[in-house]
Amino acid sequence: MKILKCLIVDDEPPAIRLLEKYVSKVPFLDLKASTTSSLEALSKIEEGDIDLVFMDVQMPDLTGLQLSKIVKGKTNIIFTTAYPQFALQSYEVDAVDYLLKPFEFERFYEAVLKVKNSFQSEIKEVLKEADEFIFIKTDGKNNFEKVYVKDICYIEGLKNYVAIHLNNKQIITNNTLKSIEDFLPASEFIKTHKSFIVSMRHISKTDSLCVYINEKCIPIGDTFKKELFEIIQQKKL
Repeated sequence: MKILKCLIVDDEPPAIRLLEKYVSKVPFLDLKASTTSSLEALSKIEEGDIDLVFMDVQMPDLTGLQLSKIVKGKTNIIFTTAYPQFALQSYEVDAVDYLLKPFEFERFYEAVLKVKNSFQSEIKEVLKEADEFIFIKTDGKNNFEKVYVKDICYIEGLKNYVAIHLNNKQIITNNTLKSIEDFLPASEFIKTHKSFIVSMRHISKTDSLCVYINEKCIPIGDTFKKELFEIIQQKKL
Protein backbone atom coordinates (compact mmCIF):
# COMPACT_ATOMS: atom_id res chain seq x y z
CA MET A 1 0.00 0.00 0.00
CA LYS A 2 1.31 3.41 -0.98
CA ILE A 3 1.99 5.54 2.13
CA LEU A 4 1.38 9.23 1.52
CA LYS A 5 3.78 11.53 3.36
CA CYS A 6 1.80 14.59 4.34
CA LEU A 7 2.20 18.07 5.79
CA ILE A 8 -0.30 20.29 7.63
CA VAL A 9 0.01 24.08 7.33
CA ASP A 10 -2.52 26.25 9.12
CA ASP A 11 -2.11 29.35 11.28
CA GLU A 12 -4.76 28.14 13.74
CA PRO A 13 -3.52 25.50 16.24
CA PRO A 14 -7.03 24.07 16.86
CA ALA A 15 -7.39 23.42 13.11
CA ILE A 16 -4.00 21.68 13.11
CA ARG A 17 -5.01 19.47 16.03
CA LEU A 18 -8.21 18.39 14.24
CA LEU A 19 -6.32 17.53 11.06
CA GLU A 20 -3.71 15.63 13.05
CA LYS A 21 -6.53 13.61 14.62
CA TYR A 22 -8.04 12.85 11.22
CA VAL A 23 -4.67 11.92 9.69
CA SER A 24 -3.96 9.51 12.56
CA LYS A 25 -7.10 7.55 11.63
CA VAL A 26 -5.99 6.87 8.04
CA PRO A 27 -3.47 4.02 7.66
CA PHE A 28 -2.07 5.22 4.34
CA LEU A 29 -1.22 8.72 5.67
CA ASP A 30 2.09 9.47 7.37
CA LEU A 31 2.23 12.92 8.95
CA LYS A 32 5.75 14.33 8.55
CA ALA A 33 5.15 17.76 10.10
CA SER A 34 2.62 20.38 11.14
CA THR A 35 3.38 24.09 10.99
CA THR A 36 1.70 27.47 11.36
CA SER A 37 4.28 29.04 9.02
CA SER A 38 3.75 29.10 5.26
CA LEU A 39 7.48 29.81 4.79
CA GLU A 40 8.42 26.72 6.78
CA ALA A 41 5.91 24.73 4.73
CA LEU A 42 7.52 26.02 1.52
CA SER A 43 10.92 24.82 2.70
CA LYS A 44 9.62 21.34 3.50
CA ILE A 45 7.80 21.01 0.18
CA GLU A 46 10.87 22.15 -1.74
CA GLU A 47 12.82 19.29 -0.16
CA GLY A 48 10.69 17.02 -2.35
CA ASP A 49 9.59 14.50 0.26
CA ILE A 50 5.93 15.51 0.72
CA ASP A 51 3.14 13.77 -1.23
CA LEU A 52 0.20 15.72 0.19
CA VAL A 53 -0.31 19.09 1.90
CA PHE A 54 -3.37 20.12 3.91
CA MET A 55 -3.23 23.88 3.42
CA ASP A 56 -5.17 26.80 4.86
CA VAL A 57 -5.84 29.73 2.52
CA GLN A 58 -5.60 32.77 4.79
CA MET A 59 -2.11 32.81 6.34
CA PRO A 60 0.55 35.47 7.03
CA ASP A 61 3.67 35.88 4.82
CA LEU A 62 2.29 33.73 2.01
CA THR A 63 -1.37 32.84 1.56
CA GLY A 64 -2.21 29.25 0.74
CA LEU A 65 -2.99 30.24 -2.86
CA GLN A 66 0.34 32.06 -3.24
CA LEU A 67 2.22 29.13 -1.77
CA SER A 68 0.40 26.64 -3.97
CA LYS A 69 1.40 28.58 -7.10
CA ILE A 70 5.06 28.44 -6.06
CA VAL A 71 5.02 24.68 -5.46
CA LYS A 72 2.63 23.75 -8.26
CA GLY A 73 3.43 20.28 -9.60
CA LYS A 74 5.68 19.37 -6.67
CA THR A 75 3.02 17.92 -4.38
CA ASN A 76 -0.73 17.37 -4.00
CA ILE A 77 -2.74 20.04 -2.19
CA ILE A 78 -6.02 19.85 -0.30
CA PHE A 79 -7.19 23.26 0.86
CA THR A 80 -8.82 23.48 4.30
CA THR A 81 -10.44 26.85 4.87
CA ALA A 82 -13.42 28.74 6.23
CA TYR A 83 -13.63 30.92 3.11
CA PRO A 84 -15.79 29.52 0.27
CA GLN A 85 -14.98 32.41 -2.08
CA PHE A 86 -11.54 31.00 -2.87
CA ALA A 87 -12.80 27.65 -4.17
CA LEU A 88 -12.56 28.58 -7.86
CA GLN A 89 -9.00 29.85 -7.47
CA SER A 90 -7.98 26.63 -5.77
CA TYR A 91 -8.74 24.63 -8.90
CA GLU A 92 -6.65 27.02 -10.98
CA VAL A 93 -3.61 25.74 -9.05
CA ASP A 94 -4.69 22.10 -9.53
CA ALA A 95 -5.76 21.49 -5.94
CA VAL A 96 -7.12 18.00 -5.34
CA ASP A 97 -9.99 19.22 -3.18
CA TYR A 98 -11.34 22.15 -1.18
CA LEU A 99 -12.59 21.38 2.32
CA LEU A 100 -14.76 24.05 3.86
CA LYS A 101 -14.39 24.35 7.64
CA PRO A 102 -15.87 22.88 9.70
CA PHE A 103 -15.73 19.51 7.93
CA GLU A 104 -16.31 16.01 9.27
CA PHE A 105 -13.96 13.04 9.01
CA GLU A 106 -16.07 11.48 6.24
CA ARG A 107 -15.50 14.51 3.98
CA PHE A 108 -11.78 14.52 4.86
CA TYR A 109 -11.46 10.82 4.00
CA GLU A 110 -13.22 11.34 0.68
CA ALA A 111 -10.61 13.97 -0.23
CA VAL A 112 -7.55 11.90 0.71
CA LEU A 113 -8.92 8.91 -1.20
CA LYS A 114 -8.70 11.02 -4.36
CA VAL A 115 -4.96 11.40 -3.79
CA LYS A 116 -4.49 7.73 -2.94
CA ASN A 117 -6.37 6.65 -6.07
CA SER A 118 -4.34 9.00 -8.28
CA PHE A 119 -1.11 7.39 -7.05
CA GLN A 120 -2.51 3.91 -7.71
CA SER A 121 -3.44 4.96 -11.24
CA GLU A 122 0.10 6.23 -11.82
CA ILE A 123 1.57 2.94 -10.60
CA LYS A 124 -0.71 0.89 -12.86
CA GLU A 125 0.08 3.11 -15.81
CA VAL A 126 3.88 3.03 -15.54
CA LEU A 127 4.55 -0.33 -13.91
CA LYS A 128 2.48 -2.48 -16.21
CA GLU A 129 4.00 -5.58 -17.79
CA ALA A 130 6.16 -4.63 -20.74
CA ASP A 131 8.40 -6.47 -23.22
CA GLU A 132 11.09 -3.83 -23.27
CA PHE A 133 10.84 -1.11 -20.64
CA ILE A 134 8.87 0.42 -17.80
CA PHE A 135 8.87 3.86 -16.17
CA ILE A 136 9.67 3.98 -12.47
CA LYS A 137 8.36 6.84 -10.33
CA THR A 138 11.16 8.58 -8.45
CA ASP A 139 11.31 11.78 -6.36
CA GLY A 140 8.76 14.46 -7.23
CA LYS A 141 5.18 14.34 -8.45
CA ASN A 142 5.91 13.79 -12.15
CA ASN A 143 9.42 12.37 -12.06
CA PHE A 144 9.90 9.00 -13.75
CA GLU A 145 12.95 7.06 -14.91
CA LYS A 146 12.92 4.73 -17.88
CA VAL A 147 14.21 1.23 -17.07
CA TYR A 148 14.68 -1.61 -19.54
CA VAL A 149 13.28 -4.82 -18.07
CA LYS A 150 16.28 -6.82 -19.32
CA ASP A 151 18.59 -4.60 -17.21
CA ILE A 152 16.83 -5.29 -13.89
CA CYS A 153 19.00 -7.68 -11.86
CA TYR A 154 16.96 -7.84 -8.69
CA ILE A 155 14.50 -5.82 -6.63
CA GLU A 156 14.77 -5.30 -2.89
CA GLY A 157 11.99 -4.28 -0.52
CA LEU A 158 12.97 -1.63 2.05
CA LYS A 159 9.91 -1.00 4.25
CA ASN A 160 8.00 1.78 2.39
CA TYR A 161 10.56 1.91 -0.40
CA VAL A 162 11.85 -0.41 -3.10
CA ALA A 163 15.39 -0.52 -4.53
CA ILE A 164 15.59 -1.62 -8.16
CA HIS A 165 19.11 -2.90 -8.79
CA LEU A 166 20.49 -2.61 -12.32
CA ASN A 167 23.96 -3.61 -13.52
CA ASN A 168 25.53 -0.25 -12.79
CA LYS A 169 23.17 1.57 -10.41
CA GLN A 170 20.06 1.35 -8.26
CA ILE A 171 16.80 3.30 -8.36
CA ILE A 172 14.78 4.00 -5.22
CA THR A 173 11.02 4.32 -5.57
CA ASN A 174 8.39 4.96 -2.92
CA ASN A 175 6.32 1.81 -3.47
CA THR A 176 5.93 -1.63 -1.96
CA LEU A 177 7.55 -4.77 -3.28
CA LYS A 178 4.09 -6.21 -3.94
CA SER A 179 3.08 -3.27 -6.15
CA ILE A 180 6.20 -3.81 -8.29
CA GLU A 181 5.80 -7.60 -8.40
CA ASP A 182 2.24 -7.36 -9.73
CA PHE A 183 3.42 -5.61 -12.88
CA LEU A 184 6.62 -7.52 -13.72
CA PRO A 185 6.64 -10.31 -16.33
CA ALA A 186 6.10 -13.48 -14.29
CA SER A 187 8.09 -15.48 -16.84
CA GLU A 188 11.25 -13.50 -16.09
CA PHE A 189 11.10 -12.68 -12.39
CA ILE A 190 10.67 -14.79 -9.28
CA LYS A 191 10.46 -14.03 -5.59
CA THR A 192 13.21 -15.75 -3.58
CA HIS A 193 12.55 -14.11 -0.22
CA LYS A 194 9.91 -11.88 1.32
CA SER A 195 12.19 -8.91 0.56
CA PHE A 196 13.65 -9.90 -2.83
CA ILE A 197 12.53 -10.50 -6.40
CA VAL A 198 15.23 -11.65 -8.84
CA SER A 199 15.60 -11.75 -12.61
CA MET A 200 16.12 -15.34 -13.77
CA ARG A 201 18.33 -14.16 -16.63
CA HIS A 202 20.81 -12.53 -14.22
CA ILE A 203 21.29 -15.47 -11.83
CA SER A 204 24.88 -16.73 -12.22
CA LYS A 205 24.74 -19.60 -9.71
CA THR A 206 22.83 -20.93 -6.69
CA ASP A 207 23.31 -22.92 -3.54
CA SER A 208 20.89 -23.99 -0.83
CA LEU A 209 20.87 -20.57 0.82
CA CYS A 210 21.36 -18.03 -1.97
CA VAL A 211 21.06 -17.14 -5.60
CA TYR A 212 24.00 -15.10 -6.86
CA ILE A 213 23.71 -12.05 -9.09
CA ASN A 214 26.92 -10.15 -9.85
CA GLU A 215 28.50 -11.99 -6.89
CA LYS A 216 25.76 -10.64 -4.63
CA CYS A 217 24.16 -13.30 -2.41
CA ILE A 218 20.37 -12.95 -2.55
CA PRO A 219 18.81 -15.03 0.25
CA ILE A 220 16.38 -17.87 -0.48
CA GLY A 221 13.53 -18.05 2.01
CA ASP A 222 12.08 -21.45 2.94
CA THR A 223 8.66 -20.41 1.62
CA PHE A 224 10.05 -19.71 -1.85
CA LYS A 225 12.70 -22.45 -2.19
CA LYS A 226 10.53 -25.18 -3.71
CA GLU A 227 9.13 -23.06 -6.54
CA LEU A 228 12.52 -21.55 -7.34
CA PHE A 229 14.30 -24.87 -7.73
CA GLU A 230 11.42 -26.41 -9.66
CA ILE A 231 11.89 -23.66 -12.25
CA ILE A 232 15.66 -24.13 -12.25
CA GLN A 233 15.21 -27.90 -12.70
CA GLN A 234 13.20 -27.24 -15.86
CA LYS A 235 16.19 -25.44 -17.38
CA LYS A 236 19.01 -27.72 -16.24
CA LEU A 237 21.13 -29.85 -18.58
